[in-house]
Amino acid sequence: MPSATEQKIIDAAVRLFASQGYDATSVQEIVNAAGITKGALYHYFRSKDDLLFEIYRLLITAQSADMDRIIGLGLPAAETVREILVSLVVSTAGRVDETAVFVREMPRLGEERMADFRAERRRYHETFLAVVEKGQAEDEFSSAVPADTVVRIALGVVNQLPVWYRPDGPKTPGQLAAEIADFVLAGLR
Repeated sequence: MPSATEQKIIDAAVRLFASQGYDATSVQEIVNAAGITKGALYHYFRSKDDLLFEIYRLLITAQSADMDRIIGLGLPAAETVREILVSLVVSTAGRVDETAVFVREMPRLGEERMADFRAERRRYHETFLAVVEKGQAEDEFSSAVPADTVVRIALGVVNQLPVWYRPDGPKTPGQLAAEIADFVLAGLR
């Protein structure tokens, strides 16, 4: 959990990166927007790249913890898939700027951080995949479409939310999440 100062820095960076891009945002602009000193920023982050990675790390850590908590409930596969998708869509829509910044700026991460990113993304994918495969093995879901394809489609829809979802649009994150979950579950049945 970030400290209050660290959160101010992250929030300022997200707003600036989302509105004007990573390259066009200087450290001084982040400092000014956060209302802190440059020393305070460097106390928490060694570089602007560290700040970018932290934006992603906080998002994926929360989403992974939610998924793990849901799976730990031991619900039937359909309820587990619904809960995972609803949680994922709500958190992504609720943090659409962070998601958009990370998706757009991800290529800026170094090899080590990209490896960390890929490992966490793979873990999420494989954990979700195991839920769908279990549902198919127990005949709760149809096996007409391979589980991996179902998971790629479901996660692909969520990954594209920053492109088309608008917080001031006609649907709340909860409404959108329910519709996406219904769509995926209809395809699985």
